[in-house]
Amino acid sequence: MNIGQAAKASGVSVKMIRYYDEVGLVRPSGRSEGNYREYEAREVNELRFVRRARGLGFDMAEIGQLLSLWRDRDRSSREVKSIAQRHLDDLDSRIREMQAMADTLRHLAHCCAGDDRPDCPILEDLGGEDLGGDDLVGPAPHAAHTTL
Repeated sequence: MNIGQAAKASGVSVKMIRYYDEVGLVRPSGRSEGNYREYEAREVNELRFVRRARGLGFDMAEIGQLLSLWRDRDRSSREVKSIAQRHLDDLDSRIREMQAMADTLRHLAHCCAGDDRPDCPILEDLGGEDLGGDDLVGPAPHAAHTTL
């Protein structure tokens, strides 16, 4: 099948399929006489695998490792579980950071009158202004972790 058909069958965009080919993650099964990428059921299944792994937040390096392990039918599950557990630990850490951000913003929003007065604890906190010794928040949590 051509790349458009593979995209439809896998739920992965043509653009992403080309990218996965460029980075060596999922290669086409071959090329047509016109040098167009051709895909078979195996590659479509790999594209679905990648789509699902991306949906769970795995980064490209982790997906590459998992895809290699998935392709190796003689693998043990130990390494797969280790990758998944590290990712889960990272997700838990990011959830805690985001919860701290939400708690801080909730507190600041509660402290803001939200009326016609110009003073605003939210802007004061964001601007790092002295709040009279009663800091509403501690140090800012780390920035959220980003992935492709």
